[in-house]
Amino acid sequence: MSTVLMSSEKISTSITGAEAFRIRYRSADLHGKATESTGLVITPSVAGKDRKVLSWAHGTTGIGDAGCPSTQPDPARELVTYFQSGSTTQIDYGIPGLQKFIDEGWVVVATDYQGLGTPGVHQYTVNRTNALDAVNIVHAAREMDLGIGNKFGCIGWSQGGGTSAAVAELDAAAYGDLELVGTVAMSPGVPGVAVKLPETQAALAGGGTPTPPDGHMYMMLASMTAAFPDTLSLDDVFTPLGKQIFEDNFNTAPVHHLSDILVRTWKHQGAILDVKKEKLPIWLPAFIEASAARVKPIAPVLVLIDGQDPNGPCPLPWQLGYIEEIKALGGDISSSTYPNDDHFSLPQSSVDEARTWLSAKF
Repeated sequence: MSTVLMSSEKISTSITGAEAFRIRYRSADLHGKATESTGLVITPSVAGKDRKVLSWAHGTTGIGDAGCPSTQPDPARELVTYFQSGSTTQIDYGIPGLQKFIDEGWVVVATDYQGLGTPGVHQYTVNRTNALDAVNIVHAAREMDLGIGNKFGCIGWSQGGGTSAAVAELDAAAYGDLELVGTVAMSPGVPGVAVKLPETQAALAGGGTPTPPDGHMYMMLASMTAAFPDTLSLDDVFTPLGKQIFEDNFNTAPVHHLSDILVRTWKHQGAILDVKKEKLPIWLPAFIEASAARVKPIAPVLVLIDGQDPNGPCPLPWQLGYIEEIKALGGDISSSTYPNDDHFSLPQSSVDEARTWLSAKF
């Protein structure tokens, strides 16, 4: 494999016994188009060799530079969420359980994904593109003198749960000399599963109904046109007002800000979504092509389910539907449910199980 790492810069970290770097590296999207991504590499301060590697795949932050985790204050830190009491962040960022990973000698890498801090529209929830970013950052980190081995595991949450699922389904060339030991999907967002469900198809077909657009759905539609520019268009799914909101805000408004803009603009100015039903036969196969749950995973998969709110950002039918699809493909998949956790508390509550499960596979 040719050189992947483009640049690295040492940054400060609040994690004890660790050094952190912000890097830029080469990647590609699901169609092989060359891209660039940024991200973090956090390693124990003491020298080591043949270290275990964790690739962390973050959840929803946005579809442009405002959603870039590695440019936030103190980015190489434990996960902090937008909804925590006292939070001053506009996005969720950081890595759950990071201190314990470092204490146990892991190197942790965390991609920003293409388009978040690099040119272009971020291919939000395009699981296969995001997965390539999560694997290529491991290749990039191995070009640094950090004693990194060739075995790695992946953990992802929400959007990143779909990413981590797809990490186990890439073509052999994507891994090169890397060995994936297992992948953990926390509340996975897999659009190819979601669009098969009647409620999702009803939401797509009902773009003109008198309800404000969901911010996540809006971003999914916009980002799919970036992933499939030759066949999909914003005109297929948005009104002129919807297109204007995209042009004005995609790069500067992170997810929660954008969601509020959508609701207020819809209330005062009218319809934002206008899904052309005649275009759905093109869109639905594209969602499936972009997603995980297409082939049998090459490594074991653990799904961690947030059970408190079945209608959360990644609804329970999405999570269970992914599990059933992987079982049908013959994959090695298991799951645990956290009944007292919602979507946003799940990572902190379940990361110890994820780390223990992965550690046993090295």
